Amino acid sequence: MNKRKITALLLILGLALAALTGCGGSQTPPADQGSQQNGDAGSEPVKLIIGATPEPHAEILLKAKELLQEKGIELDIREFTDYTTPNIALNDGSLDANFFQHVPYLDEFKEQNNMDLTWTTAVHFEPLGLYSQKIKDLSELKDGDRIAVPNDTTNEARALWLLQDNGIITLKEGVGLTATVTDITEYHVKVQILELEAPQLPRALEDATAAVINGNYAIGAGLNPARDAIVMEDPTSMAADTFKNVIAVRVGDENRPEILALDEVLTSPEMKQFLEEKYQGAVVPVF
Repeated sequence: MNKRKITALLLILGLALAALTGCGGSQTPPADQGSQQNGDAGSEPVKLIIGATPEPHAEILLKAKELLQEKGIELDIREFTDYTTPNIALNDGSLDANFFQHVPYLDEFKEQNNMDLTWTTAVHFEPLGLYSQKIKDLSELKDGDRIAVPNDTTNEARALWLLQDNGIITLKEGVGLTATVTDITEYHVKVQILELEAPQLPRALEDATAAVINGNYAIGAGLNPARDAIVMEDPTSMAADTFKNVIAVRVGDENRPEILALDEVLTSPEMKQFLEEKYQGAVVPVF
């Protein structure tokens, strides 16, 4: 075959391939068209950054993370070990939400620090308990024994109410969420009240006679109020509604779709079952 015939043949083949391509015979659609054909399958998940204390809040959020994946939302959980930093991080925009506190604490903190924060949904109640490594019953308390309580305003008042309800002290009539040791009018047992940072309370059991410990720190120390506490708050009491743990957000973010989705999974039947089975009374769902 001479060069002229080869050239003509190649030209014919090229024209034939061009015609097939023009008819769409082997053309791959652009990436954006492929995404449209597949709906949301090719889209990136929406990220939601939330702060939490480790137990039980971060554990609960890990369950929520599973449920949110089905909704195309990636939950990025940042753990904190104190009660101050998560609200600061939420206020400055480092977090989209946080989950570690009850309403009275949030209200007090945002007022004292001039923060524009609010809450969206209530998830659970953690009964406060009085624990001890030295006594097994309140009748064993004696003059001079030391009882440690949390020193943040609302939780100290809550601890003192628990001691009052169980006949250890009497508080000034009408005292509310700001009650401190200065509001004790009578000691039925002349105990010494130690005001400590909440994270220190489980360790205080080594030295103090007893300690009133917040639910999350009790769980972190392997304690369950329903099993290990000498006395505990009644999960059906007014305290359960007053001190319910909530999702906190910046004002104006309450109706963000991803926040609404988070609220939905945190109050779902699947979550209620998870809380009841995992925590056995240490964490009580309120929805």
